[in-house]
Amino acid sequence: MRRPIMLFNQVCSSALSYRFSPLAVQNLLQIKRCIRMNSWFKKRLDFGNYQVIETPGQVLQELRCVPSTIMKPPYAQDGKKIPVPVPESTKPEIKSHTQIDGMRASCRLARNALIYAKELVMVGTTTEEIDKNVHKYIISHGAYPSPLHYKGFPKSICTSVNNVVCHGIPDNRALVNGDIINVDITVYLNGFHGDVSETFLVGDVDEKGRELVAVTKKCLDEAVAICKPGRPFNHIGEQRAVIEACAREHGFRVVPAFTGHGIGSYFHGAPDIYHFKNTVLGLMEAGQTFTIEPAIAQGSSQCIILEDKWTAITSDGSRAAQFEHTVLITESGVEVLTSK
Repeated sequence: MRRPIMLFNQVCSSALSYRFSPLAVQNLLQIKRCIRMNSWFKKRLDFGNYQVIETPGQVLQELRCVPSTIMKPPYAQDGKKIPVPVPESTKPEIKSHTQIDGMRASCRLARNALIYAKELVMVGTTTEEIDKNVHKYIISHGAYPSPLHYKGFPKSICTSVNNVVCHGIPDNRALVNGDIINVDITVYLNGFHGDVSETFLVGDVDEKGRELVAVTKKCLDEAVAICKPGRPFNHIGEQRAVIEACAREHGFRVVPAFTGHGIGSYFHGAPDIYHFKNTVLGLMEAGQTFTIEPAIAQGSSQCIILEDKWTAITSDGSRAAQFEHTVLITESGVEVLTSK
């Protein structure tokens, strides 16, 4: 078992994860006691029939090459370690018609890449194989796989299995019957990022696992449905509104450590989209693009970051699922840029 490490002392300024919610720091602090008592995975409730990922597989050191003709994001130029640029404004960007057209194209490719990835998800396939093939698909369409080299991430997509909440690194573990797997794909096409993810069933998944996946999708769909100009961002996660209420209604919990985010020529920017009850201010406006990506767990809402500094697992070994869309706020409502 890999020794879990805590990021609670550096989490607000961490460069180790895609998107970590500052409001969730206090939740991570509570994990100290869990590990000190050596109770990690020991008092696991009945979350169903599946294989708990205690030790991820081996991450193969196979270089992912991107042709020089493909436009790369600033952090990935020539494989050099370049700091990730921060958007100049802390306010959500209102995009022009030209920028929106660019977002539509990148999000369409991201969705098509995800549809392709779904065809690869089957018993016996490794997540390394899925990553390798999706990488080829993305570059064959003239785009750059956004996760590659982002803050040191070594692969082109994220693959999170069973109790891995998110940011799982593709490795040599073969998928087994009964797994659930989230595949998270972001592409950088002609200067714009498009971001989407979905949790897939592998073979014959038990009823509890299928319910978790279905409810997580419902949480996302209901959150997207309320988006429109003038709507407060906190209605997405607020208990009296959508995601947290939907999850709790079915006996599940929102994992608060990870948020949605603004997206465009930058991978992550304003606004932060919290999927749990909050009082963060801000209103949706036409022209904004951002992701909604709730991670929902069967048991504990707390997570642990493993030594690879990326893989986030639930503190009690329960399964987690995640779905994600990139959306555009329009004059009359919302357009899901990553829809089929």
